[in-house]
Amino acid sequence: MLAVMSEKTIALVTGANKGIGYEIAAGLGALGWSVGVGARDEQRGKDAVAKLRAAGADAFGVPLDVTDDESVTAAAQLIEKRAGRLDVLVNNAGIAGSWPDEPTTVDLETVRRLVETNVIGVIRVTNAMLPLLRHSAHPRIVNQSSHVGSLALQTTPGVDLGGISGAYAPTKTYLNAVTIQYAKELSDTNILINNACPGYVATDLNGFSGTQTAEQGAVIAIRLATLPDDGPTGRLFDDKGVVPW
Repeated sequence: MLAVMSEKTIALVTGANKGIGYEIAAGLGALGWSVGVGARDEQRGKDAVAKLRAAGADAFGVPLDVTDDESVTAAAQLIEKRAGRLDVLVNNAGIAGSWPDEPTTVDLETVRRLVETNVIGVIRVTNAMLPLLRHSAHPRIVNQSSHVGSLALQTTPGVDLGGISGAYAPTKTYLNAVTIQYAKELSDTNILINNACPGYVATDLNGFSGTQTAEQGAVIAIRLATLPDDGPTGRLFDDKGVVPW
């Protein structure tokens, strides 16, 4: 198995059983990569893997709850046993809570839950997978952020980001800040880490109110996952280019 895997790029996409995550996995699979489908619900993960394989992708299931230490450790062990390394990590799993929600009335438990998944979960998974990424010749990390996490856009008059968000948007700002620190720490390595803004995509995260398809939302993450070795790191991008922090 390791000999076969050494000939392919190995990727892991968290929250990949549906929506944008599924389309990212599909897009990377279409490149001939071996793609781990990270999913908290094991049966939904199996269903997604079966669908991807039916479409010709080399997909495999990775049971993964980003909020659980044991689950993340087991996922890293599964990938190590299967491939011995990881080339690309896409931290896509995330939750939104209610929207809009004003900071003066936001439920604090909701804030904690969103931070645990959208920020701490990314740190937890990234740190668990870093030893495997260090075995890659061309390691990439892509974190799923959002335009709503951009302080520059949030403070630009006339920019409509969908109303006040006391919980979800700040978690994406926090994630942006964390990514910058990872980029600084990893600056003397060949690991490139960037954040992606998928756009206003119709998914169950927003009650399918978005204006873009999940396939369209996956484009920028796939682009960042396939950056050349001299590509950027520590930046925020959408499908049009750099987004200000």
